[in-house]
Amino acid sequence: MYPPPHTHAPAPMPAPKPPRRWWQHPALIITALVVFPPAGIALAWTSQWERTQKILATVLSGVWFLIPLLSDAPKETGAEGKAQPAVASAAPAPSSSPPPSPTPTPTPSAEPQMPSVVGWPYAQAEKTVEELIDGELKALSAYADVSLPADHGTWLVCFQDVTAGSRLVAQSAAPVVHLVAPGTACPATPGTDLRPKPAAPAPAPTTAAPTTTAPEPDDDGTGGSGGGNVSYKNCTAVKAAGAAPIHRGDPGYGRHLDRDGDGVACES
Repeated sequence: MYPPPHTHAPAPMPAPKPPRRWWQHPALIITALVVFPPAGIALAWTSQWERTQKILATVLSGVWFLIPLLSDAPKETGAEGKAQPAVASAAPAPSSSPPPSPTPTPTPSAEPQMPSVVGWPYAQAEKTVEELIDGELKALSAYADVSLPADHGTWLVCFQDVTAGSRLVAQSAAPVVHLVAPGTACPATPGTDLRPKPAAPAPAPTTAAPTTTAPEPDDDGTGGSGGGNVSYKNCTAVKAAGAAPIHRGDPGYGRHLDRDGDGVACES
């Protein structure tokens, strides 16, 4: 009899994998490896990954965790980063003479200067000057016949009594500016009338009243012909009386009026 044919035993079935727990989920393990590598490495080795995968995950996560620790520490800034001065090894020997007193350094003058405020509104000029000297700015009208209203902040500066660039002293008298209303031209000088006064009418010429004097004698020593008691002091009085020219023998004729002695006086 032939021996029975050799039969191979069936291969054993692989053991089934245990069920995966929630902490073994790949997404959770990868997140932990990135966010907190120590916890991620522990979860990776409890997972169902292959050994090669566990080693690779451990190496990468460890490098990721060590990079910030191996980087250079930030340099100190501010007062902490400054090097402390080295302490002298030996103190200097005390001097017998007292140290010289330090010479005071002169401080530059900080006195404010008057700005040029011509053309500025008064409110702006007043604020600027008050900030400089902590004082007031006095305002007057540039025209003598124009009164300054109570609210003159928009009036414009035409003149200032303190020259621009001059020193301002708070204890001195307040600077004065002369103002005009907006749209009004500045005068040539402060104190001018905006509306000139009409010129006074010329006085009317006065007519000299004839004076009664004794008639002056003519060339022959007698009084003027027909002179009577009419006499003129000069030719101006004759012309004012409407008697020029006056001839010898007319009332009021006198030798003192006839300079050339031709018998006709006050002919021109």
